[in-house]
Amino acid sequence: MMTPRPALLVLVRHGQSQRNIAPKRNRFYLDDEARRPIRGIPDHLIGLTELGWRQARETGVALHERFGPFDQVYHSGYQRAVDTTTAMLEAYEPAVRDQMRVRHHLFIRERDQGHAYNMTDAEAGEAFPWLQDYWNTFGPFFSRPPGGESLAQVCERVYSFLQKLARTTAGKRVLLVTHGGTIWCCRYVLEGWTYAEAERRFETEHVPNCSVTHYELEGGLLVLREAGVVHWSNEQSVGISGK
Repeated sequence: MMTPRPALLVLVRHGQSQRNIAPKRNRFYLDDEARRPIRGIPDHLIGLTELGWRQARETGVALHERFGPFDQVYHSGYQRAVDTTTAMLEAYEPAVRDQMRVRHHLFIRERDQGHAYNMTDAEAGEAFPWLQDYWNTFGPFFSRPPGGESLAQVCERVYSFLQKLARTTAGKRVLLVTHGGTIWCCRYVLEGWTYAEAERRFETEHVPNCSVTHYELEGGLLVLREAGVVHWSNEQSVGISGK
């Protein structure tokens, strides 16, 4: 018996947020000045910048033109994903928007960065002097930030979400508005990457803000058509096209 799947699955990363533009060194802020705009703000409450809103609105126009309406829209519930969803759906007539069911789902939230979430490079080095050696040993896929999640753990909850999605949205057109790492984990699950391929792609491939990755059902499988493609102005498409 063929496993049910959506007919169309479109994944969009949220638009630019303040956290995206703060200067960093590796995973941590350069200094206290770099993190000042978001200090004290929990990750799930960080919204879009002005540019992020524009990215989302222009991407919404492209989604409307290319895919038409969706049967189901999911976002992560994080403010930047909520804002992106709201802005993109402005491209649709109110009557059409009313027919698209919009929900949030905890399983496609941002990766939990743990205790070092808002630390500067110097603070992280002092608090966790062993962290870089640990990261170098286990690599970006299995390493877990102190108190946070590894990408492998994000893949576990993404797998559960996609399994449920397959059962509940068979033959439907689905839009997911989520985060760069979460999209990367969706691709790991949907495309059956090995650990080595996952690490290589994580280190070399970027998921731009408001970029589009989409799959279409073919022969009972969701087939990648494009990955990380930008449809908003003033930035060239840096993604790849599938079949």
